[in-house]
Amino acid sequence: MAELEEEVERRQRLGQEAAARKALIASSYHPVRPHVYNTLQDEALAPEFLAAAEYSTSPGADLEGLLQRLETVSGEKRIYRLPVFTAPFCQALLEELEHFEHSDMPKGRPNTMNNYGVLLHELGLDEPLVTPLRERFLQPLMALLYPDCGGGWLDSHRAFVVKYAPGQDRELGCHYDNAELTLNVALGKAFTGGALYFGDLFQAPSALARPLEVEHVVGRGILHRGGQLHGARPLGTGERWNLVVWLRASAVRNRLCPMCCRKPELVDDDGFGDGFTREEPTTVDVCALT
Repeated sequence: MAELEEEVERRQRLGQEAAARKALIASSYHPVRPHVYNTLQDEALAPEFLAAAEYSTSPGADLEGLLQRLETVSGEKRIYRLPVFTAPFCQALLEELEHFEHSDMPKGRPNTMNNYGVLLHELGLDEPLVTPLRERFLQPLMALLYPDCGGGWLDSHRAFVVKYAPGQDRELGCHYDNAELTLNVALGKAFTGGALYFGDLFQAPSALARPLEVEHVVGRGILHRGGQLHGARPLGTGERWNLVVWLRASAVRNRLCPMCCRKPELVDDDGFGDGFTREEPTTVDVCALT
């Protein structure tokens, strides 16, 4: 019980601590690649990604047509892959992330499982990079791919970069995401191993199911449902950096929390929140049960 109480108190402090770190970083940190903080431009995105997003917003667009413009990793599990960023943008973003990692700025933990990485909200990259990525490109894609999972109603996200390296995190246990949908993009560097593996949906796991393994390719993003059980195989050599965006739809999670599978009991929160919203007034809150 003492450990549970300590964890509850830690989570209650997360919002205020994140806001304090973001304010300090904004006032004191000096980027090495300042252009990555500019509003997302088409030049940073892979032509295949732009083409898929453009098709998704065209009159008469449908799932069959979209699937011709991306790779279907597993039709049964509804896992897809396509290039997202250009190689130069991946390199520039990675250089900025490494510069921040080596600075003396405070750094929040990406999530409860990953110990190394960067929260893009705290670094100041949410507004110029991730929000337009979600609103302009990912939402129309997801609306066709996952209409039953809130793909057309994505209204918030949590974005972070995770790092795997010798002497640090090398693998990730099987889990599901606090998201309706997830984008996972390999940014670099040179590495071996560390494949992503997928099981069933966590609501209906099967002991007989054989995991599906997907190798990471720099610049390419993997799209999957947040409830899909998945994990990362052990890293072999090198370093692997991945941008992970948990995409959230309050219209879905307001009815059923994706973590506890119950109707959420919302509590006020000073931080970025978990994608839940109250109808009156409109605010972002967290579920009291997670």
